[in-house]
Amino acid sequence: MKRIALPLLALLLIAVALVSLYLGKYRVPLADILAFAGWKASGGAALSAEQRSLLTNILFDIRLPRIMAAILIGASLSVSGTAFQALFINPLVSPGLLGVLAGASFGAALGMILSKSWLMVQCSTLLFGFAAVGVAVSIARIFRAHSIIMLVLGGIISGAFFTASLSIVKYAADPSNQLPAIVYWLMGNLSAVDGRTMLLVSLPMLLGMIVLILNGGRLNAMSMGEEEAKSLGINVGRVRMTVVFLATLISALTVVIGGIIGWVGLIIPHICRMLVGPDNRVLLPAAALVGAVYLLVVDNVSRLLFSFEIPTGIVTSLIGIPFFVLVLKNAHRSWR
Repeated sequence: MKRIALPLLALLLIAVALVSLYLGKYRVPLADILAFAGWKASGGAALSAEQRSLLTNILFDIRLPRIMAAILIGASLSVSGTAFQALFINPLVSPGLLGVLAGASFGAALGMILSKSWLMVQCSTLLFGFAAVGVAVSIARIFRAHSIIMLVLGGIISGAFFTASLSIVKYAADPSNQLPAIVYWLMGNLSAVDGRTMLLVSLPMLLGMIVLILNGGRLNAMSMGEEEAKSLGINVGRVRMTVVFLATLISALTVVIGGIIGWVGLIIPHICRMLVGPDNRVLLPAAALVGAVYLLVVDNVSRLLFSFEIPTGIVTSLIGIPFFVLVLKNAHRSWR
C-alpha cells in the first residue's frame, strides 16, 4: 500500500485541481473548457474571440493562480509541520513554533501601514518572518544552550513579542481603511492571489520543499534523539539549521501569498502518518500531496458553500480545532 500511496495521491491532486478549475461562481460549461484546451493545444477549437478572451481571464488569470496558491500553501505548511515534528520529536508541533507566523503577520501589518505598495508589504512579511525565527535562535545562543527545548522556549518568546507588536500596529492603524485590511488579511484568504506573485514565490517554495524531502533520512535519525543521530554520523547542528531555515522560508512565503492559514501544518502530518507510516522519506512527500489536496478542497468549500466567500483560514481553523482535541487525547501514546 505504501508503495502505491504516493502515485495515487499525485493522481488525486491532479483530479482535484482539474475539478477546481471547473468550479466557480461563474459557471463555465465543460464543453467550453475542453474546446478552450483544444484551442490552446492546437489552435483548432471553434471559439470566438470573445469566448477565448473570457475563458483566458476566468481560467488563467483568476482560477489557475488561486489553485496554484492553494497547492503551494497546503504542501508547504504540511511539509514544514512534518519536518518540525520530526526535528522536535513532538506530535503537537506546527510551523509557527519558532514564531515565523507571528513575525510574518507583524511584517504584513506594518507594511500595510507604512506603504501602499503590495510588493513592499510582501517583502516586509518575509523579512519579519525570518526576523522572528532569528530572535528565537538568538535567545537560545545567548544562553549558550543548543538543546531543542531552549530553541522552543526562544520561539515562544519571539512569537509572544511579535504578537504583542502586531497588536500595537493594529491599534495605530487607521480604523476606516487600514485596520479592516489587516484583520481581513490575517484571517487567511486566497482571493487576492495573482499570477505575478505566484511566479515569484513558487520556485523558492518548491526548492525548499524538495530539499526538506531529500533530508527525510536524516530527519528519521533526528527523530530518534540527538545522541542517536550523532552516533549515526549525522551533523545534528547542520541538519537542524537547514530544517529550521527552509521550514521558515516556505512558511513565511505562505503568509506572503495568502495571510495566516493555520492548523494545516499540524493536522496533515498526523493524517499522513496514519496513511504511510512514520518514515520521513515517504511521509514528507505524502504530506506535500495530501496538504495540497486538503487546502484545494477547503478553498473550494470556502468560496462556493455560500453566496459570500468565507476566509480560508477560518475554515481550516474550524476543522483543525476538533482534530487537535483528538491529538491531545492520544498524545500520551507512543508516537515515534
